[in-house]
Amino acid sequence: MIRALAFAALLLVVAAVQATDDCATRSKAPHALRASGDGYTVVFVPRPGPLATGGHFALDIAVCPGAGATVPKSVQVDADMPAHRHGMNYRASVVARGPGLYHAEGLMLHMPGRWRFIFDLDLDGRTARLTQEVDVP
Repeated sequence: MIRALAFAALLLVVAAVQATDDCATRSKAPHALRASGDGYTVVFVPRPGPLATGGHFALDIAVCPGAGATVPKSVQVDADMPAHRHGMNYRASVVARGPGLYHAEGLMLHMPGRWRFIFDLDLDGRTARLTQEVDVP
């Protein structure tokens, strides 16, 4: 039992180190954006980039846990326009690509203006919500 717990703890540390390395790499990517809060940073890169209106795009997402934080079980992403009080006309689908790595598809920003990206991180029954506002031409 003690060996199993020690092994599980080691896996969590390895996953957190891997996620941190991926965050450093992705934050250097062209058009990379970030949202921070609640002990986490989310680095997200639009594909294709930069963000524009009227076309579908995907996001490569790396979740960077801070000291003592764990990698989330899952991530959901959405976007809205707070000034207009509406969101996207599409719902993104998110697929895990490794510890702290996700790929979201099916996003479209249908009009220019200030959009808020919303990331909900599933942390073992608790949800951390990180947001970042972006002006899109």
